[in-house]
Amino acid sequence: MGRLDGKVALITGGARGQGRSHAIGLAQDGADIAICDIDTGLATLPYATATAEDLVESETLVSATGRRCLAATVDVRDRDATREFVARVASELGGVDIVVANAGIINYAPLWEFSDEQWDEVLDTNLTGMWNTVRACVPHLIDQGRGGSIVLISSTAGLVAVPGSVAYTVSKHGVVGLMRSLAVELGRFGIRANAIHPTSVRTPMVENQATRDLFAGHEGGTAEVQEAISERLNLLPVAFVDPSDVTNAVRYLVSDDARWVTGTSLKVDAGATANPPGNWRGIN
Repeated sequence: MGRLDGKVALITGGARGQGRSHAIGLAQDGADIAICDIDTGLATLPYATATAEDLVESETLVSATGRRCLAATVDVRDRDATREFVARVASELGGVDIVVANAGIINYAPLWEFSDEQWDEVLDTNLTGMWNTVRACVPHLIDQGRGGSIVLISSTAGLVAVPGSVAYTVSKHGVVGLMRSLAVELGRFGIRANAIHPTSVRTPMVENQATRDLFAGHEGGTAEVQEAISERLNLLPVAFVDPSDVTNAVRYLVSDDARWVTGTSLKVDAGATANPPGNWRGIN
């Protein structure tokens, strides 16, 4: 018996990285899984996004646990497509009990050089995309009458400002406001809402040349420099946490172990947000 037997979990950004890890972890706990992701690059991003092949691989890995998996190409910025996906999940898998709004991107530039296009792409994905997801799911959660759990994946940047990524910082702070609003308005239906704030996670969004350049403060940054600075930002002796570390927090929050937990910001940050601000000066 798994602690999520009979539940259906919908996870955005599920093609790779954290989203894939969350999907596999919740399936191992007994939930049937629905995942979505984009399959084309975004115009302003300095790194490659997920592919259709990534999504198929996630579907295969989830199915290998013995749970059902519905996978679809969906851009969470597209409100209609997101609503159609949620309706399909509810119809084909029998409802929606758990929502993990995970899809997100990051971009870099000093704020005075940040372009309108960069700003729109990050905010539209990270904040409006989360809104589109929960707005589509909440009516199903209410109508089912069996409660539910919503987890929004924020970041340390949702609690402290990260230099060089103004739109990411603003979007992740906005996620906290969205989570708190969900908790306040949905509690009477037995629906819980919480946010998770990871430090740097070992995923393609972090392990790329653009991020190395940001940490180094110049082009040609190396993985070694990035890792050294990342470790300095954390109080615990680690540069990057693994996706599974964040998944463990998700597994807790969506389970009955956290049945009275709502409106919280759960840090999986290795102490980063408690670190003296001066240590952040290594990021340019």
